[in-house]
Amino acid sequence: MSKLALIIKREYLAKVRNKSFVVMTFLSPILMVAMVALIVYLAKVNDNETRVIGILNESGYFSNDFQGTDHTSYVSFRNVELEAAKDSIVKMGLYGLLYLPDHPDVEQVAEQAVFFTKDAPGSSVVSSLESVFENRLRMERLQELGVSASDFKRLELQFEINTATFSGERNLKGINEIKAFIGGGFGYLIMMFIIIYGGFVMRSVIEEKTSRIVEVIISSVKPFQLMLGKIIGTSLAGITQFIIWIISASLLLGILTLIFGIDLAALNAGTENTPGLIGGAASMANSDTTMQLYANELLRIPWVLLITFFMIYFILGYLIYSSIYAAIGAAVDNETDTQQFIFPIIMPLMLAIYVGFFSVFNNPHGPIAVGFSLFPLTSPIVMLMRLPGGIGEGGVPLWELLVSIALLIVTFIGIVWVAAKIYRVGILMYGKKPSYKELFKWLKY
Repeated sequence: MSKLALIIKREYLAKVRNKSFVVMTFLSPILMVAMVALIVYLAKVNDNETRVIGILNESGYFSNDFQGTDHTSYVSFRNVELEAAKDSIVKMGLYGLLYLPDHPDVEQVAEQAVFFTKDAPGSSVVSSLESVFENRLRMERLQELGVSASDFKRLELQFEINTATFSGERNLKGINEIKAFIGGGFGYLIMMFIIIYGGFVMRSVIEEKTSRIVEVIISSVKPFQLMLGKIIGTSLAGITQFIIWIISASLLLGILTLIFGIDLAALNAGTENTPGLIGGAASMANSDTTMQLYANELLRIPWVLLITFFMIYFILGYLIYSSIYAAIGAAVDNETDTQQFIFPIIMPLMLAIYVGFFSVFNNPHGPIAVGFSLFPLTSPIVMLMRLPGGIGEGGVPLWELLVSIALLIVTFIGIVWVAAKIYRVGILMYGKKPSYKELFKWLKY
């Protein structure tokens, strides 16, 4: 055990004293927060842009249907020829011109209407214009059938069914997706950590192998101890960097939030006149109540449980994959030769992210979600997507969680045994690019 401890200490200190490690440890949170700030700023600048659209309406319809919003305003042209209006739009630098031809039939006016722009218009602008035409045409058609304007407004009211658990608690729309995103965020951190620091283990093995230092080391240390020490030492260095990232990024984000703040008034104003709701005051009250329900639901997430099992799956998942990375590093002489082995390793992680999101969103207790949360190579990610729902009734059954962890431990032991076999032979092999068939032969030595 003393030799293993020395190897762990050596690997840990070698990583944390590396200049690039120190620089990226403190520079990465600044870059990440700066990127977030840039995205927020660009989104704010983009939202502040107001598109001015000219309207040349030669018909007797749609006179008051096009109402300006925070990001779109309309300018009317009267007694002007179409070509003259288009020239004016270009000279004034407006976004576009909506032309409504003269015709006694509203259907024909809508069909022959044209929206002129310098470049292809944005889909959101086109959709908003189309919705105006759709609403007016629908109202005209219903009025022809004897439906009044007030009846038309009633027809346009949106409906959302009330859902609740058998105990009487109200279910919130999209809460499963939100919980899956939270768990998926933890799973994504595990995936990125495995890819980054698993590569460190692999490169460390390759460096020692190519420099022939390993020939001296294994004369006094067993290959298995050397591999395990590298895995643990590198993982401890990675965890140290990860903790520093979390703390420093959280502090920087807190400072950024205090400096720029959040415009809550603007957010509330955006919900004041939401279509399909009766009355602005009722809309705001309903929105505040709904937001409070979502906030309460998020507070009910078992955060302590989620963070605890995040650490468990984080450690077990990393140990499994870093063992594979170490075996690959022992089997090759340079990083170029690792490409044929890397994709099969990354594929389960990518599969866990994408399949996990699609399956957990729709049915967190479905066979796909359960299967991927039990399969050892994907369970560290998919199970974390399901855990925000809790354990037991309504959440992940306790037996699934225990089986998942047990399978991870058994898989880790099995992969370490296989990796040790490859490591024992591979660290002394030079100048030959191994194939999968040869790796299988090494397991028999």
